[in-house]
Amino acid sequence: MDIIANAFRWLGDVLATFVTWATTFFGEVAGVIWGPFVLIPLLFGVGLVLTIRLRGVQFRKLGPALRLGIIKRRDVGADDGDVSQFQALTTALAATVGTGNIVGVATAIGIGGPGALFWMWVTGLVGMASKYTEAFLGVYYRRTDAAGEKSGGPQYYLERGIRGPLGKVLGLAFTIAAVIASFGIGNMTQGNSVAGNLQGSFGVEPWVTGVVLSVCALLVLVGGIKSIGRVTAGFVPVMIVFYVIGALFILAVNITEVPAALALVFTDAFTGTAATGGFIGSTIIIAVQMGAARGMFSNESGMGSAAIAAAAAKTSHPVRQGLVSMTQTFIDTIIVVSFTGLVIITTGAWHVGEDGARTMTGDAFSTGLPGEWGHYIVTIALSMFAFSTVLGWAYYGERCMERLFGRGAVMPYRVAFSLVVYVGCTVSLEAVWNFSDVMNGFMAIPNLIGLLILSGLVVRETKHYLDHDPDLSATTEQVVSFAPNAFADDLPDVGTARTAGR
Repeated sequence: MDIIANAFRWLGDVLATFVTWATTFFGEVAGVIWGPFVLIPLLFGVGLVLTIRLRGVQFRKLGPALRLGIIKRRDVGADDGDVSQFQALTTALAATVGTGNIVGVATAIGIGGPGALFWMWVTGLVGMASKYTEAFLGVYYRRTDAAGEKSGGPQYYLERGIRGPLGKVLGLAFTIAAVIASFGIGNMTQGNSVAGNLQGSFGVEPWVTGVVLSVCALLVLVGGIKSIGRVTAGFVPVMIVFYVIGALFILAVNITEVPAALALVFTDAFTGTAATGGFIGSTIIIAVQMGAARGMFSNESGMGSAAIAAAAAKTSHPVRQGLVSMTQTFIDTIIVVSFTGLVIITTGAWHVGEDGARTMTGDAFSTGLPGEWGHYIVTIALSMFAFSTVLGWAYYGERCMERLFGRGAVMPYRVAFSLVVYVGCTVSLEAVWNFSDVMNGFMAIPNLIGLLILSGLVVRETKHYLDHDPDLSATTEQVVSFAPNAFADDLPDVGTARTAGR
């Protein structure tokens, strides 16, 4: 018995040592990938190039895009797809409006100071051009799988749009990274956040949270994108409005502090923040780095993930869905992130610095709302945000599994994905957080390279479409009349540019 006991103790020590090593190793790798010399300049640079080449399409067409995606909600007459434009948008929103909008914002401000919020706005605005481009390509190069469902995203447009070995390598790299990342940042880390907050606020045991989340996820996921689309279309708007109303109340109570908070955001973005109270102080470099990294991590612009959801939409032209999809970044960063950041700053919760980042948003809401309502609102919102992220990322992962192994791999993936949610709720996950950061970076790098290479096609097609339908009011019949070859499969030579006459 002593031998067996010693063996188990030895095994436990080995596992503990491995976890410690993995946490440190992946943390260092993530720090390099998401640092000031790799992904931050690449994400910002690609977004800026696309913004210039597309002539600021995110600013020129934001109004019509919001009207088409949120008010009209569907492309009337378009039936080639699995879900409506609104459902595709809410599926993508489900994946991005998550813990990054609560904990991520707090971390950015806790380390980089209030100025980090300004850089989150900047990266969100240029990121809208990246989101438009990848969503356009997701729809343009989408395929129909063996079950008759649309499948698209970087795993297809990188290979189909970029001829030769380069396209194949970029597409495969993205696909593998996306499958792995789906179990990390899109699954275990979300469940872990929900379990921890529910236990702290309501005393719910983590295993109970794990069982409930796993069962709920499985019930939704077995129905595929149509089931996910129906759930997110009803669930996502409610959760965002619920959170924003709580934030609006706090800002209304602290209305006299809002102008000073905005001034602090803009001044600290270019001067850095002096140490005060528990805050460690920051330089402008740290403010830029944290704002850009957390902002892009929150809205996923340039990562390619949202293009997978966009590809399922019923739309008459890739431009139309691209414009609808880019509003996701606007809603995520310019609206939800802004409310979180301003609540943290106006209530003074940001002074605790990095050490209090995980509870900073909850503390800010508790300060601004009577009794324990603040923590309750944040806990409930975080739970809804995280569960929606699980649903969105499950779809991303299954589409990439379908690309790697065929349609037969989809259902086993859905079941396994749902079961892993339980694991995330019941174990410590610092190593998984760091590993997920690395996988997200490995998704973004091949996708961003592809966006630059394929940008010429996107620019030409965007100009052609908007010259004929500047306010996005054309009927499906009218779109077909001036853009008869709206998808890559309509062309005789897939992946090549349109003819000069177009």
